[in-house]
Amino acid sequence: MRNPKIVFIGAGSVVFTHGLLADLLAHPELWQARIALHDIDPERLETAEAVARRIATARGAAPEIAATLDRRAALDGADFVINMIQVGGHAATVADFEIPARHGLRQTIADTIGVGGVFRALRTFPVLDALAADIRAVCPDALLLNYTNPMAMNVWYLAGRVRNVVGLCHSVYWTMHDLAALVGVPYEEVTYLAAGVNHQAWVLRFERDGADLYERLDAKIEADPELRRRVRVEMYRRLGHYPTETSEHSSEYVPWLLRHDAEIERLRVPVGAYVGISEENVREYKRTRDAVRTGGELPVEGTGEYAPQIIHSMVTGVPRVVYGNVVNDGLIANLPPGCVVEVPCAVDATGVRPTRVGALPPQCAALNRAYVSVGELTVRAAEEGRPEHVRHALMADPNTAATLSLDAIWRMCDDLTRAHGDLLPEPLRATLL
Repeated sequence: MRNPKIVFIGAGSVVFTHGLLADLLAHPELWQARIALHDIDPERLETAEAVARRIATARGAAPEIAATLDRRAALDGADFVINMIQVGGHAATVADFEIPARHGLRQTIADTIGVGGVFRALRTFPVLDALAADIRAVCPDALLLNYTNPMAMNVWYLAGRVRNVVGLCHSVYWTMHDLAALVGVPYEEVTYLAAGVNHQAWVLRFERDGADLYERLDAKIEADPELRRRVRVEMYRRLGHYPTETSEHSSEYVPWLLRHDAEIERLRVPVGAYVGISEENVREYKRTRDAVRTGGELPVEGTGEYAPQIIHSMVTGVPRVVYGNVVNDGLIANLPPGCVVEVPCAVDATGVRPTRVGALPPQCAALNRAYVSVGELTVRAAEEGRPEHVRHALMADPNTAATLSLDAIWRMCDDLTRAHGDLLPEPLRATLL
């Protein structure tokens, strides 16, 4: 594949675009790529284009770079489409935290399941419909690489609308990178296997030269009481397998923690953390925009994300293994067929091939099935135009169900429905109380 066309949808997520481009253009084989940037915000798009040109110059690359507000024009003839939109931006994120908090529901990141994840999905689905229609029209064979959360719900929704989609998340990589550092083994010497669902996969194997590194981890935890004050360490001690997402994320996917003040204090759970992260993302964008305008310093730093690795492997044939979120076609035997699971995937010139993992440990699969149920009901709500399924999704959600009464769940959904208004699919804009 010579000079592939790579399209960034939501390129106004400038900091993320910056990192991905730095990774892509670190490969000389991609220096002649055609890069199309699309966003609906003209200022952010202009900034993204300037960043792309600065990175290309710094790398010594000569890609063809174009920026357009016209999504279909950007997609025309694409080989790879990287999706990283956030519908509603910072204001919608704040609503996803403040309204549930008024009803007594605590969240930390609110982008995966739970009320924040559900309403983020419902805001995103109409844009995914339009994106998928454009892909079918002008680049039907393109590989869609999705970064937008809620990952599992979005890939599930897209899977019936485009031919080729893989969801990408860095949680497995960084979990293993940090675990290797914790047990004092170079990451390059570690072999591992993880599988489950996005932000709630499980480290099934953790070894060096055939020796089980979980034994070293156990010794570290036993020796350090502060390690035992982390949610994911607590889950590992109870479940026997380490979860692949941060403690902040992990705390809001289970029913045992956020409703209890003592557990929040014991495990140092940062309630509402993502509002601050979102604010910092806005500030970081402004710093980048100002650096571009004034000719200030703009570091060219890679991110280690999977999308550039996949593109490089498919263009050059260099084999790699990455972790992807894909439809469960027998990949994990004890999770529902058709749901979206996170598994290792082999990548080369022939494409992305998911690995069959078999059955998860039953206790891990049980938690994953609760997560999957929330996603299924959210997708069904949109596909079938049934607002009651939005409420059903949150009745099934572990943290929401453990915290709120049924009436409170339905009132909260009505309040969020009014707050997000026209961003939601039209049939789901009805309030039910």
